[in-house]
Amino acid sequence: MSKMPIVEVINFGDELLVGIRENSHLTYLGAQLARYGLPIHRSRVITDEPAEIKRAFLDAWAHSDIVITTGGLGPTADDMTRENIAEALGAKLVFDAEIEALILSRFKVLGRRMAAHHLKQCYRFAEGEVLHNERGTAPGLAYRADGKILIMLPGPTHELTPMFEKQAIPMLQAMGVLSDEEAYIQLRTCGSGESTVEETMQPIVRAHPDLTVAYCVHYGIVDVRLSSRDRALDREQLKAIADEARLLLGEDFVCFGHCSLAGVVFHELRALDRTLAIAESCTGGLLCDAFTNLCGASKMFVGGVVCYANDVKVSKVGVPESIIEQHGAVSPECAIAMASGIAERLSSDYGLSVTGFAGPDGGNDQNPVGTIHLGYHSPVGVWCKTVRYTGGRLDVKARAVHAALDWMRRKLRKYKMEEFLCDCGRED
Repeated sequence: MSKMPIVEVINFGDELLVGIRENSHLTYLGAQLARYGLPIHRSRVITDEPAEIKRAFLDAWAHSDIVITTGGLGPTADDMTRENIAEALGAKLVFDAEIEALILSRFKVLGRRMAAHHLKQCYRFAEGEVLHNERGTAPGLAYRADGKILIMLPGPTHELTPMFEKQAIPMLQAMGVLSDEEAYIQLRTCGSGESTVEETMQPIVRAHPDLTVAYCVHYGIVDVRLSSRDRALDREQLKAIADEARLLLGEDFVCFGHCSLAGVVFHELRALDRTLAIAESCTGGLLCDAFTNLCGASKMFVGGVVCYANDVKVSKVGVPESIIEQHGAVSPECAIAMASGIAERLSSDYGLSVTGFAGPDGGNDQNPVGTIHLGYHSPVGVWCKTVRYTGGRLDVKARAVHAALDWMRRKLRKYKMEEFLCDCGRED
């Protein structure tokens, strides 16, 4: 395709329209395609009704170059996307014995018998390709006709994601539709708001008129994406500009690319060969979850305690009762005691803690709703930090987790030499 292809995504499923499930597929596909220089032009969410499936698909097929569908490929009676789209295209579906063998093999591994209705998943386009499902039974399908491309993906996210990344993206790259490398260079920042980051970037923007800068904000993280207007800048020039931007951003710069804050802390601790334990109250396990989402986290993450009740802070984390009586459970003193206590109880080198009022209730004049106290215990010192956020309960919790991770990231980098010298003196 010589021109930029027009891409449309159709998400099928009644559960999306009645609010049972969020449409995370669109967000995911949009991010993945934009990453390789192919933005989505249109999207729609459609019911499982056969007539509506055909109408929506034919309209998308007539006005787009690439149509990506999600959902409706499973074994149940309402999974009719494959059949209705084939009928709309006038394309023949054929039974594929290889798909049947893969499904039978999967059921054998699970120790279950395959029901007859699963056989409907064994049909594919006679003139199409199969995208194998490594985590489920419904294969994806690809079909090309009249210079257009159709990609059909299953609905479950854990099945869709690896299929798209390992099969659909390479297929589109082989067709010349997607770039073989990212269409932009991303600098991840944390600690300053979007307007501050944008202001910091102005010297770069003014010095490079062919540069396009986009900002993406999520819970205290601001991603800065650098790309070239009309491809006037090559990859090496973009990298050089990104290095300039990194220096301007200073301590707010987290990393190039998409590594999470927890991932950055993970790599810092692995380099020091040190361990971390966590005590958290108002975040309810989200901070621990950020680390356990990382492959290999057990090499540095010892464990954590969700000490929501005060007696759990005392009995499981080792917070002195006198601190809670004198200063309260939501206080800098308690945060420090939690960080040091969990490090001692779990025999870790570092301790990180969170306590606060996530809202909408609680709080007082000294600690209004949205107040979060962070505690940090390390081999070279113990610190506390207080932050305050507005917004709903879930937003405050998410921002508190990012604040704790970003604070630890900064401490680790600031005291890198001290940490190293302390490590040299440690007995094995």
